[in-house]
Amino acid sequence: MIKAYLKFLLKSKNEHSIHSPFVFDLYTKVIKKSDSNVKFQAIERVRKEQLSSSKIIEIKDFGAGSKIHKGNNRLVKEIAKNAEKSPKFGQLLFRLIEYFQPKIVLDLGTSLGITTLYQSAALEIGSEIYTFEGCPQTASEANSAFEKLESKNIFQIIGNIDDTLPKTLAELDTVDFVFFDANHRFEPTVRYFEQCLEKANLQSVFVFDDIHWSPEMEQAWEQIKQHQKVMISIDLFWIGLIFFRTNQPKQDFILRF
Repeated sequence: MIKAYLKFLLKSKNEHSIHSPFVFDLYTKVIKKSDSNVKFQAIERVRKEQLSSSKIIEIKDFGAGSKIHKGNNRLVKEIAKNAEKSPKFGQLLFRLIEYFQPKIVLDLGTSLGITTLYQSAALEIGSEIYTFEGCPQTASEANSAFEKLESKNIFQIIGNIDDTLPKTLAELDTVDFVFFDANHRFEPTVRYFEQCLEKANLQSVFVFDDIHWSPEMEQAWEQIKQHQKVMISIDLFWIGLIFFRTNQPKQDFILRF
């Protein structure tokens, strides 16, 4: 990833290079914005508890696996340290949801639930988030976190996402926001994108995690942003944003975050 990051630094720009009013507002008002919120403090207290937990759980991994841990038995605190997104990215997800106000959110890859909580906290009353996790014991830890913060708009879906995602999508009329963080391989990432795309609308927002995590993920990102229905793509290195706004010319941005 070092080579990919150096390449990103050479190509990435800031707000002075953005000529799209939509992307300029998004970058200056949401992506680059930094603020504090009492909701963040509550979520970070849950993270702190996970980081100090010596509980061992058995991992059932359907994805590309971990670059750090190879065994199936792992400490909760190690998962919290290595698999959860940092506060910086959790808060970005919060701001994106707060800005676009989606009604139906899909969270593909719950892990211990920290990023799910950030997304949940930004939702308006009546909105819902469906979070998918393949590992039952990991899902149980996440559910404990949801209960601590009394999150009522989160619906857990446990099982192999290859099976659970199509079933869930079949029951939904549309999806407004999707965070893809389930299987860091080329074929599943593209497949999940295409499945969710069938229920997307012109205002939908798709967020892809770890787009430079591996050559496979970079390949997936390149294919996704070239899709004919994708009008705007934004590469923030660690994550990528996809928009389908047909009133915009097709554009690709590489921006510093």
